[in-house]
Amino acid sequence: MSEFNVAVVMGSDSDWGTMERCVTQLRDLGLRPHVEVMSAHRSPKRVHEFASAAANEGIEVIIAAAGMSAALAGSIAACTTLPVIGVPIASGPLQGIDALLSTVQMPPGVPVAAVAVGPAGATNAAILAAQIVARGDDSVGEALRTLKVDQARGVEAKNQSLQERLVE
Repeated sequence: MSEFNVAVVMGSDSDWGTMERCVTQLRDLGLRPHVEVMSAHRSPKRVHEFASAAANEGIEVIIAAAGMSAALAGSIAACTTLPVIGVPIASGPLQGIDALLSTVQMPPGVPVAAVAVGPAGATNAAILAAQIVARGDDSVGEALRTLKVDQARGVEAKNQSLQERLVE
């Protein structure tokens, strides 16, 4: 298997402010993502070459982030049988609503999983990708289980803190 099993691609380096959370979350779950900038509109040949070769390179899931027309995820999904997760970036005058609609409104036969606009979506894309990889990687599955336990403990701690403030 390749040293990378998740790819994170973004339409512009300006998307890094959002997608850094995705990459950090993947690393926290024990994955080492392949990260690149490529554009469905400005470098379509590169997008096609990347998407067509990704499975042979050991990539299992592709996370594609883009703003405005958000064509990157769909362009990649058209060229591969790998799962593609689209992250709509909040940019332009519509602040990501256009990107969200572009990501979820794919034609039949070209599925793209979509997550929320912005940083929360970037984090969820990483977790969803890890869940896909975990089907064949027990260490990633264990990291996900730990994440879920830690999240539950965090909620319990916040509730406890609230309860203590209500008593005062």
